[in-house]
Amino acid sequence: MKTFDLKPQLFDTLKSYNKKNFMSDLMAGIIVGIVALPLAIAFGIASGVTPEKGIITAIVAGFLVSLLGGSKVQIGGPTGAFIVIIYGIIQKYGIEGLTIATIMAGVFLILFGLLKLGTIIKYIPYPIVVGFTSGIAVTIFTTQIKDLFGLTIDSVPSDFVEKWICYIQHFSTADLWCSLVGVLSVIIIAITPKFSKKIPGSLVAIIVMTIAALLLKQYAGITSIETIGDRFNVSNAIPDVQVPVMTWETIKSLVAPAMTIAVLGAIESLLSATVADGVIGDHHNSNTELVAQGVANLASPLFGGIPATGAIARTMTNINNGGRTPIAGIIHAVVLLLIFLFFMPLAKYIPMACLAGVLVIVSYGMCGWRSFVALMKNPKSDVTVLLITFFLTIIFDLTVAIEVGLIIACLLFMKRMSETTDVKVIMDEINEESDISKGNIEHLTIPEGVEVYEINGPYFFGAGNKFEEIMASFGDRPKVRIIRMRKVPFVDSTGIHNLTNLCEMSKNEGITIVLSGVSEKVHAQLQKARFYDILGEENICSHINLALERAKEIVSKK
Repeated sequence: MKTFDLKPQLFDTLKSYNKKNFMSDLMAGIIVGIVALPLAIAFGIASGVTPEKGIITAIVAGFLVSLLGGSKVQIGGPTGAFIVIIYGIIQKYGIEGLTIATIMAGVFLILFGLLKLGTIIKYIPYPIVVGFTSGIAVTIFTTQIKDLFGLTIDSVPSDFVEKWICYIQHFSTADLWCSLVGVLSVIIIAITPKFSKKIPGSLVAIIVMTIAALLLKQYAGITSIETIGDRFNVSNAIPDVQVPVMTWETIKSLVAPAMTIAVLGAIESLLSATVADGVIGDHHNSNTELVAQGVANLASPLFGGIPATGAIARTMTNINNGGRTPIAGIIHAVVLLLIFLFFMPLAKYIPMACLAGVLVIVSYGMCGWRSFVALMKNPKSDVTVLLITFFLTIIFDLTVAIEVGLIIACLLFMKRMSETTDVKVIMDEINEESDISKGNIEHLTIPEGVEVYEINGPYFFGAGNKFEEIMASFGDRPKVRIIRMRKVPFVDSTGIHNLTNLCEMSKNEGITIVLSGVSEKVHAQLQKARFYDILGEENICSHINLALERAKEIVSKK
């Protein structure tokens, strides 16, 4: 493999780097680090782990993605898309299972990059992406209702429908002060961009609501507002590197969730990088980006972190604040590390209702309801894929949604591709356009006892059935069937099988098959499959004129 195919963008950046670039990246990195702080804490808690694990993920993954990635401005870290997957894996396999699944996902991502699958992954159908993204958004919103309103519930069901039934039954237990903190947090985050584009609304909400909660507790005796410290033991100690014990049985059981993490991480990171390219007028290296994401997901769990990928919101924040090189992403990771070491203990005072408000806004941003509504006006097949993926995501889980969605999309793709291949029969006369610009159109007469068929499009599944349907409509049996293949770009094994069956069936009926206008690529494929052993080289003609001459010769002999 050529080494430059996987060269990180940082290498090219350093060649022409200067003081002006650094000052721009410095300011962008500091702002993105501050923006990433509340999100990392919120994503960590919502995923079922401690808040510091979310920040550790942002530090480790953010540093490695910027250092090794194929995009100049990509910011890596924990994202809302992973919340549902991580929570489900922890519930079923525990923290150690999540660690192993994340490491496996890292290996898968590196393989995706080395096998140059970056460009292929970007072609996953848009309805699937919108379907599971909207489903994740609804699921995240659903998981935050308890903390947003301070509901008193001993155990929240995992099932989506049962969860909402439980909320309705216990809504009378909602705490007024928690509800005020949660609702005000949502309002502050929503209106902050109207006053300042650079100061993140989530950070403003956390600072204001944390101070308000402390004042209410100190001077008004309000103790019902639950904080991070009431639920977790917050620590700023850098965790030791721990390698999990991996057995073959554990690896086999975690292949599906690990592949889900890898596929979702690949899609989100490449989508983020593509959006960034459009803004800064650059082109990222998708395969290098996948390798970097893989390395980040290998390293993050060793320090107790969770899965990470490219974050669209933080990447856009980086761009909007002047970040144009990977240095900004590295500075963002350093800023988070300093905050973690010196200010992490203060996180215990943040109200849980405020974090729930942060995630409610995140879920709204993820839902993409405008795209969802627009897709509902598309063909029924796209709407079907969209709705199935969406409902499978919220009712079952993302692993099932992606698997089923991709299968349905593949089936619909095969159906559409088979419809692009047209098989038609030519009666009596062929209009052979040899030079349209000069008006030279040759009319070729089809001899008696000869039928001419023409295939337009790739010859694979579905085309053989069309031949059978067309031939069944003719009561008589010709002596020769000419099949024109000048417009067949390729033929697959299914097409060769169908063509072989057609030749054998025709041979049993005393009918000779003659191929016309076979391209070099198709000719090589047929020859490799030993198809010509059945047909004979003399019945392969480069042009329709030669095919008609061969047909006359066969008819005269018969």
